[in-house]
Amino acid sequence: MSRTTPEVLVSEAGIAEAVEALAAKIAPRIDDDTVVVCLLTGGIWFGADLTRALARAGRMVHFDALWLSSYRDARQSYGRCEVRADLQRPVVGRKTLIVDDVFDTGLSLSEAARLVRDAGASEVLTAVFARKPWPEQRALEPDFVAWEAPSRFLVGYGMDVSGGMRGLPYIGAMD
Repeated sequence: MSRTTPEVLVSEAGIAEAVEALAAKIAPRIDDDTVVVCLLTGGIWFGADLTRALARAGRMVHFDALWLSSYRDARQSYGRCEVRADLQRPVVGRKTLIVDDVFDTGLSLSEAARLVRDAGASEVLTAVFARKPWPEQRALEPDFVAWEAPSRFLVGYGMDVSGGMRGLPYIGAMD
């Protein structure tokens, strides 16, 4: 397997600064009963950092995860979203904040928002670390975005290439 070193777009320190700034924007909009719903697998890095930053901002949120798949091991979405693991915590009557690593087609985030609304959440907010430009209007735009990403193939900080490079402490481009 050939290993290419990605071009660094956002350093580890840059990620930390962006997450802290985002938490400061989110904290006034939520309460301590809010359930943060992390989209697996890529969102776990951002979800962990964001919930810790929210705690530093005075918000002791609850945590859950929703495992959706729209990519499998491909570089492009295959156009539909399948639920691999559903919510474990009740969200009825509670605010929710859905978090994910990257927003491109919008398919996963839209499906997650629908599932959480259908589960009875009183309000559904969304946050992504990276938002990529898209040629068409998406059904849903995130409420909070940490970084406006270029239209490149991103890896690191939860983003992967065929399951690899998710654990890079920075965000890089592989094109």
